[in-house]
Amino acid sequence: MSKVIAIVGPTASGKTSLSIALAKKYGGEIISADSMQFYRCMNIGTAKPDMAERDGIPHRMIDILDITESFSVSDFCERCDREVQEVQNLGKLPIMCGGTGFYVDSFLDGIKFGQFENDPELRDRLYKELDEVGIDAMYERLCSVDPENTVDRHNPKRVIRALEVYELTGKTLGEWNAESKLEPPKHQSLIIGLRYNDRERLYERINKRVDIMLEMGLLDEVKQLISMGIKDTVTAGQAIGYKEYYPYFDGTMTLEECTEKLKQESRKYAKRQMTWFKRNPKIKWIDLDDITAEEIIATASGYVDEFLGE
Repeated sequence: MSKVIAIVGPTASGKTSLSIALAKKYGGEIISADSMQFYRCMNIGTAKPDMAERDGIPHRMIDILDITESFSVSDFCERCDREVQEVQNLGKLPIMCGGTGFYVDSFLDGIKFGQFENDPELRDRLYKELDEVGIDAMYERLCSVDPENTVDRHNPKRVIRALEVYELTGKTLGEWNAESKLEPPKHQSLIIGLRYNDRERLYERINKRVDIMLEMGLLDEVKQLISMGIKDTVTAGQAIGYKEYYPYFDGTMTLEECTEKLKQESRKYAKRQMTWFKRNPKIKWIDLDDITAEEIIATASGYVDEFLGE
């Protein structure tokens, strides 16, 4: 069975730098598992590594979509399977890197999703209703048809998706997912997780990263994407790092208010990521609180050496 490594963890935990270090050491190529780095022109706000940061290491699944395109977890698994195969055919080690845990787990665990025809008009209607009545009302509607749902009521994308599945199939999201079948994994995987036990240290890194993004020109990037129509898109338009600044360009909030909102949403997202990853007993964790960059690489390398049998 072929082998795949995955580097996971919350935003701003250092996944990119570790994945590049391991790729250089073990002759690997990186496959992005960040659902927003798939989109072209969304660079600064997604912390997409630029060419200098990639340091000559090929990165796959980056810049593969226009912002108007949708891309499901099923699409990801299908595309990722091809990318992994191509990397292995080159005699290199596939290294997945990203914080979208649902995507990583779905691919590595061999989940096969049921298919149904999407209805763009329905999705557009649901998002328009979301704008009109707000997330609380939409979540209450979801509860009326699926009282036992486990959807995060503060995640508009997930709430809308659950309503979309119900209206298209007559089944709750849980019922639909239950019909997805688990196939034997095609790959043997090692999952390395990065985490801070002291959450405040992670939050400080997140706040600092937002400040750096602004210095790098995040506002200009958001302005350009707005001119390209990102606010009207279903997936890209909901990305953290962009939607928080729409009110600034609409003139309804100050720059300082929007920036604080972005920091807050990024911290909440990191918390949700850790909640997701903590459920996976297969993750080999590296605690980052009191450890140097060299020690992080050494610890990860120990896991990789054991995994590869070296």
